[in-house]
Amino acid sequence: MMDVLIESTKKFEKDIAKLSEHEKEIAIRKINGCAELFIVDKPNVYRKLKPLRIHLNGYDSSLYTMKISLKLIVVLTIDEDPIFGQVIFTLFRIVKHDDLDKAYKGVVESLYQDMHYQEREIVLV
Repeated sequence: MMDVLIESTKKFEKDIAKLSEHEKEIAIRKINGCAELFIVDKPNVYRKLKPLRIHLNGYDSSLYTMKISLKLIVVLTIDEDPIFGQVIFTLFRIVKHDDLDKAYKGVVESLYQDMHYQEREIVLV
């Protein structure tokens, strides 16, 4: 059986801190429910998510959006690691639907910078 880890970025933590207690509760319940469902019904989880494909420096990655409510949406990745028997949900942002494009661009830029930095590190080593 796979372990499911849920990680969050600092930006996600800032976003969720701005929500009302009720909104936080709904978001946490939905995210945890999705993670639990992943163990028993992975295809159903992917059907509930909207993929946002990105191509960076020859790498393909998928960001997903998960609808939390009529107002809120989460930007996340899901990384399956069969070697260590785990799945990692990384939560990047939780924003209002109107702010999704801006949040998405910010996440992509952040991933690109991290990748560029890691590649530079590899070259230096």
